[in-house]
Parts: sequence; C-alpha cells; structure tokens
Amino acid sequence: MIILFDKKQQRIPLKLWVDRLDQIESGALQQAVNLTKLPFAFRQVALMPDAHIGYGMPIGGVMATEGAIIPYAVGMDIGCGMHTSMTPYFVEDFPPERLKSILAKIRSAIPQGFNWHNQSQRGEILDKIPLRIPLFQQEERRVRRQLGTLGGGNHFIEFQKDEENRIWVMIHSGSRNVGKQTAEHFHKKAKEYCRKKKADLPTSELSFLSINSQDGEDYIEAMNWCLDFALANRTKMMDVVLDILQTSPLDRLDIHHNYAASEEHYRKQVWIHRKGATSAFKEQRGIIPGSMSSSSYIVKGLGNPESFMSCSHGAGRRLGRRQARKNIPIHDVLEDLKKRGVEISTGNLKELPEEARQAYKNIDKVMQQQTDLVEIEVKLTPVGVVKG
Repeated sequence: MIILFDKKQQRIPLKLWVDRLDQIESGALQQAVNLTKLPFAFRQVALMPDAHIGYGMPIGGVMATEGAIIPYAVGMDIGCGMHTSMTPYFVEDFPPERLKSILAKIRSAIPQGFNWHNQSQRGEILDKIPLRIPLFQQEERRVRRQLGTLGGGNHFIEFQKDEENRIWVMIHSGSRNVGKQTAEHFHKKAKEYCRKKKADLPTSELSFLSINSQDGEDYIEAMNWCLDFALANRTKMMDVVLDILQTSPLDRLDIHHNYAASEEHYRKQVWIHRKGATSAFKEQRGIIPGSMSSSSYIVKGLGNPESFMSCSHGAGRRLGRRQARKNIPIHDVLEDLKKRGVEISTGNLKELPEEARQAYKNIDKVMQQQTDLVEIEVKLTPVGVVKG
C-alpha cells in the first residue's frame, strides 16, 4: 500500500493498494486526489489495485462521506455486481458440443445487449417500484421488460471450473437502463444543489446531495431500489441457466460493486461509496471476476479498516473500450480464447476486443496487491462464455 498526503492539496490521505504509482493511470490518480479535497470526505480515500478513470470518482475507489451522497461516486450502473452458483457437474459432463449447445440455449433464453423481453415480467421487485418518484413513472414500462436480461459491454454469463474441475456459473450484470437513468437524473439535481450552495468542488462531476434534503432522500430510495432490482435481475437469469442445466446449486452467492451504504467505520456512521469496489468485511464472502480468458476468484474478506473493509471488484481496465477495439484484432481474441479452451457465444463479435484479456490488468497481480484485504477461497477458470 502507498499513502499520499500532501497537506497543501489534500484534507485527508489517499491510500492506494498498488506497488508503484505508475500502476494507476494519471487521470484516475488525479480523480482520487480530488476526492481527498472534499469538505465532507471522512478519514481517508482508498483506491483499489484495479482502479481506472471514471466519471468524477475513479472506478475502484472507496470513499466515506458525512451528511452527503454523490451520485457519480456510486456510478452509472447502480447495483452492477456478480452472482455465482456452484453446480453438481464436472468438466467431463460438458464435452465441447454439449457446452456449445447449452451456451446457445442460454443466449436464446436470456436477452442480451439492447434486447428486452417481449412482454412484462413478473417479480416481487416489480411490485415495489417507487412510482412516487417521477423518473420511475417514465421508466416503469422498460423496467418490467428488462428484468432477467443481461445487457452488453462487460456483462457476461460464464461457465467456469474450480481446481477440482467442478463447474460453476457466474453472471455479471446490473440494474440495466434504470440505474443509468437514476444516476444521470440525480446528478443533475446534485449539480443544481451545488450551484445554489455555491459549493467549491474540484469538478462538477463530484456534485453531491445532502442526505437530509428531499432530493437526497429520493436518491437513496431510488438507489436502494436499483440495488434490489439488480439482485433480482441476476437471480432471475441464474434461475434460467440452472433450469436449462436441470439442476439446483450446491452454493450460491451474490454481491454488488456500485453502491453507497450507511455503515459504521472508526466509530462514526458514514456513507460509504463503493464504485467498482465491493465490501470485504471480516469473513464476508465475495466475488472478484477476471476477463473472458482469465481467472476469477471467490474470496473471504479480512475486514481491513484502512480500505473501509473493501476490496477490488475485478481486474480493472488497462485499455479503454475504443482503444481495445482499435488495438486488438478480433482474430487475436478468438485465437486466445481457443488456445485457453474457452468456448465463446456472442452475437456481437465487433465489440469482443473490449473484453479481451489484453484489455484488462493482470487479475493475478491485482489479487497479490490486496492480500491484506481478502484471502482466496476458490480459484475459477473459464470454460465457456456468453457475452452481452
């Protein structure tokens, strides 16, 4: 861990879980320093080893605030996270043709990208849409059709094997369009609030809301519903996959990595913002995924107070999406997957380089840099991927 604390520029220290500062891109590092200047930031700011640039706050950042909440410090895809199930099957139960067939069935059953279900879905979460907030009145129709859909970008459904060759299924997805709309809607409210208060901010992307204001209370309610929707979304997709496999899970786990929560740290109740980071309380189980052809990990938290009991949410991008498409040929990605024995199923080959192993940091190096935050429980290696 590296600690930066220039008292001329910062109110509080910045703690980075890296070996060298050049392992964090300069833009992300400046964003993290900006967080330390905020008058309501508490104790320290933590930056995980997978950190990279985001809107306002770097992805891979963890910050505690007193009396304020920042929509862009939660992120666009509110409640984006991981869901995994251990199955009773082993690798030998899925010869190549069977695996290919199952991945095709999953792609047929679960809409990806910009596709939705043709009809409204059923689910307890849909009976709890906070319709008193006008935004949700506008989003209701889409929300009802997006429950149980994967989305695109870095979202995936992956078949993995553990070190005993047992098959696990892992899903990465979030709150779909409603999370993005919530983030953008309340960021505008926050900008207006800060303009009226004449708040001195390093950037308008760190505009905040008072947790005691009506807009602040509305954002917290909306965010929490998005978290519940994201969980329900992943759960519904996993149920579909398990139904296709005609099995029940032996183990099941779900975590968020874009959210804010009221928690007690250093004997004070604060709002912890985890953007591209996940909680790692003592003995808490978590999921840290790699990329399409690299390892993922089931971990157990060590409850380190210096990171606000948090850890990384994945490997972290090394190349931006556009940069990856420009620099990594599709053929090279397909060859890499084939070489590593990973079956790919996607309707969008053009965007495949965005999620290539070469577009991300080395997940094993990321894990080495946070041995004081988590311990590894299970190492998982991909065998088949449905990419959104």
